[in-house]
Amino acid sequence: MNTKDQQRNSVLLVHGIGDTGAVFNTMASYLRQLGWSVYTLNLVPNNGEVGLDILAQQIADYVVNTFAPEQPIDLIGFSMGGIVSRYYVQRLGGINRVQRFVTISSPHHGTVIAYASQRHGCLQMRHNSQFIQDLNADAVMLEQLNFTSIWTPYDLMIVPANSSQMPLGKEVIVPVVLHSWMLTDVRSLAAVASALSEPVKPGHQFGYTDNCQKSLLGGGNI
Repeated sequence: MNTKDQQRNSVLLVHGIGDTGAVFNTMASYLRQLGWSVYTLNLVPNNGEVGLDILAQQIADYVVNTFAPEQPIDLIGFSMGGIVSRYYVQRLGGINRVQRFVTISSPHHGTVIAYASQRHGCLQMRHNSQFIQDLNADAVMLEQLNFTSIWTPYDLMIVPANSSQMPLGKEVIVPVVLHSWMLTDVRSLAAVASALSEPVKPGHQFGYTDNCQKSLLGGGNI
């Protein structure tokens, strides 16, 4: 194993609404062929019935039960999974475990599509919901990580599509025509591999930080 391989973290993939970890089959296979150790979990329930904060706790539990206590990881969230992952990073101490964080077609500022359902998780994904505003109020903490948002301007699930943009980190636009293709298009896969290959930001080696205290004490109340 060369030095580059030794610096690769295990990668956890978090799916979106109505999906399971199987939605990542193509991406997981692609990353494994390139030498990454890849993990997926199934969020339950996956239909928006419960709050995204509840689903985020499932990520926290999975990380504790799967990885060594001081093992840093990289995190990829698709669609709703990107927002669930943000709650884990920003509110449940994930800032101290995650070094590279990639969201793919995630509604960072909400989506009009969420108005089609009254389920709690969907209410949280509406434009400027209290949940979204709360996360965006201190999104600046994500600057400590290698944060990348990958999105398509033709997305019909994230409306408007530029809701996937963030005012920090790195942005990659992949002009595919379907939301789901963001997990299989070769350009998207290459963008993910590139994001996971970037050197970790100086100062964000694994360890306890003041931000962990902030995220725990400032936990969501939605």
